[in-house]
Amino acid sequence: MSAPVNEKVNGVSFVAARDAVDSTHIKPLVAVNANYAAVMPFGFIKNLEHPEIIHNTDRQWFGETREGAKQYIEELRKAKIKVMIKPQIWVWRGEFTGEIMMQSEETWKELEVSYTNFIMEYAELAEEVNAEIFCIGTELELFVKYRSQYWSELIKNIRNTYKGKLTYAANWNEFRKTPFWNKLDYIGIDAYFPLSDKKTPTVVDCIKGWQKHKSIIQALSKANKKPVLFAEFGYRSVDYTGKQPWSYDRSMKNVNLQAQVNATQALFDEFWKEDWFAGGFVWKWFIKHDKVGGRDNHMFTPQNKPVESVITNHYSNY
Repeated sequence: MSAPVNEKVNGVSFVAARDAVDSTHIKPLVAVNANYAAVMPFGFIKNLEHPEIIHNTDRQWFGETREGAKQYIEELRKAKIKVMIKPQIWVWRGEFTGEIMMQSEETWKELEVSYTNFIMEYAELAEEVNAEIFCIGTELELFVKYRSQYWSELIKNIRNTYKGKLTYAANWNEFRKTPFWNKLDYIGIDAYFPLSDKKTPTVVDCIKGWQKHKSIIQALSKANKKPVLFAEFGYRSVDYTGKQPWSYDRSMKNVNLQAQVNATQALFDEFWKEDWFAGGFVWKWFIKHDKVGGRDNHMFTPQNKPVESVITNHYSNY
């Protein structure tokens, strides 16, 4: 059921960019002891009720396309970094993908055809490059809820094309309701669980905050006999980072590097030692390491912040 405790997915979410990558973009991943990267091509939808997914066009950034994803993977492979291909949808204006919801049977069917097109493009790529893991969707709660039969069929289709391991990235408040864990290899969770209302929560505060969530996660793993993978995890370097870790609210700008360190350390302390836990992918890692993050940055990236050394040290143990 699970890998030995000292073999984990020590991953980063490798952000799609305008440009191709080379070894200089990969070296910082090696430096933090990452053994996996999530490569994330994108499809775009006009709004939450629109059934057409635009993908793999010359209007997209290179890293968001099939060609770009393949080029990223080839460079990652040279550094012996394993890969999860994780195609994602961006709704115009950044609306939440979990709320994509068609208004008629006809448009649901159109969405299904379009999504199949999109996801099979990357299932084929996953097979072509022997990706270790393929993620069949990210945070699509209502689509999964109302069209569960479609998803069962889709998983069969993907398995006919791609022979590696499958997961789905369920949002932290969605994963308990996801109906098809028994058909996948990992229970995938985007782990933005609320942990603490404190401005600078300590490691102990965050560990305490994990307990109620952890018991539910562990029970689900046991019931399905599947290991758990955090398809995304991470914290912003801001005050109250443990309160609503999913929040991108740009008005929250008070940089708090210690809060990010403590919350990340607690997650590592709490999960990586468990034999039912497979590891995870830190959110998020930009290709131009020397140009991002830093001590004044209030967003998720750990790059060039104190938390980067927490990740480096922790990943070195597994």
